[in-house]
Amino acid sequence: LPPRHMDSVVQIVEALESTDHSFTGTVPELARALGGCSTPGCRAVLGEPPDVPPAPPTLSREQWLLFTQLLHHDAAAPERGAVLAPDGSTVALGPLLAGIEVGLKRATGWPVPTAEPPVDALYAVTVAEALGTSFLLARDGDGNRAALGPGGCWDDVDDPQNYTLLGPPSPIPDAIANGAMDGVLLGAHLARAPIPLADLLRGYYGTGNGTEKGRPPSSYRRRDFGVLTGPEKLEKEVAAMLRVLRVLPPTRELLEDVGPEEVAAIARQAARDFTEVYVECPAIVPRCMWGARPYRGTPKLLTLPLGSVYIHHTFIPSTPCRTFAACAHAMRSMQRFHQDTRGWDDIGYSFVVGSDGYLYQGRGWHWVGAHTKGYNSKGYGVSYVGDFSATLPDPDIIALVRDGLLPCAVRTGRLHRNYTLRGHRQMGRTDCPGNSLFREIETWHGFK
Repeated sequence: LPPRHMDSVVQIVEALESTDHSFTGTVPELARALGGCSTPGCRAVLGEPPDVPPAPPTLSREQWLLFTQLLHHDAAAPERGAVLAPDGSTVALGPLLAGIEVGLKRATGWPVPTAEPPVDALYAVTVAEALGTSFLLARDGDGNRAALGPGGCWDDVDDPQNYTLLGPPSPIPDAIANGAMDGVLLGAHLARAPIPLADLLRGYYGTGNGTEKGRPPSSYRRRDFGVLTGPEKLEKEVAAMLRVLRVLPPTRELLEDVGPEEVAAIARQAARDFTEVYVECPAIVPRCMWGARPYRGTPKLLTLPLGSVYIHHTFIPSTPCRTFAACAHAMRSMQRFHQDTRGWDDIGYSFVVGSDGYLYQGRGWHWVGAHTKGYNSKGYGVSYVGDFSATLPDPDIIALVRDGLLPCAVRTGRLHRNYTLRGHRQMGRTDCPGNSLFREIETWHGFK
């Protein structure tokens, strides 16, 4: 089959939009016919799906098979409908295309569905039902059942075919969360300014596996979703959706013993947790996505929370990486240098900061690194890709660590509230992290 890459989806959409085909509706309606919006709440808002049409003649057999597979809803494996986007993130097509359908309908003066209580259709079909259901199911568990996540990895980023989750699935793995946020953003955009869907997707995700210069809008999804959707709005929509599910036959039983106060509490928790994990905390690209070699030997566990953070720049590579492909390449070359030339067990840094808007997992949250001699077990080593002796990272990449990673580490119990922040040069004989970046971090919270 074609790769499970957003480029393949754009080509399919372009073919479907290019000419009259046997299906009379829009591409999102075709997606719904194939099962992309088959949950009780989604049906209540958008209506029963159309019948599955014959394969459109504009698609090859392989394209039709891929599109059918990506939109077949499987509650036990919600991540199966996912594709790899050019920025290295993974996106589920179901919530993405459902949000787009609401946007297209609104642009043509669609009468708002009369659900009782009233819901915002854009949130209902993308995030509210999945989020409410996930937290509803998690409340009955033993506390071990996750309500959000996990992330996952592709078998091959150049020809992605299989996506494997990195832990037990919740109803909202990262791919669903990304698809839901993108569905809200693109649906809202289309409601204001409808354009052909292939153009919309190409403009938002970029094209190629990180070959374009500059960041695609999709790499700003957390920021943009947060601007559009505060926790209060999310809480209101989850609560409304749970009240709708209470009267629908397939979900009535789930909510039989759940009183109004508990519905409100579930919605509040769901909105707060989703906002923390997917809006306030930055996305971290796992090791298996950038192609890490295995750790050599046995890693040592850190004792959390830690009290310090040490800021570095890589110096080599000296150029900031601005695409997923370039940043993944930089990670592999640093790991090779650290393991083969320096003789270390692994890449030394805890996290590495790309100028593509993503953090890359080195040793990660839990394992002792090799970044700041004599202090590796006392703090995290966070390194910016590039040489920042005379220039600075982009403002939003500075903010990624200062306003994203560090507050997130405190909130999640990995870093002491009163942590100290230092440049590598304060701990040993080095110019790292470069004069410009060092002067910048002197203004950050926690700098000593």
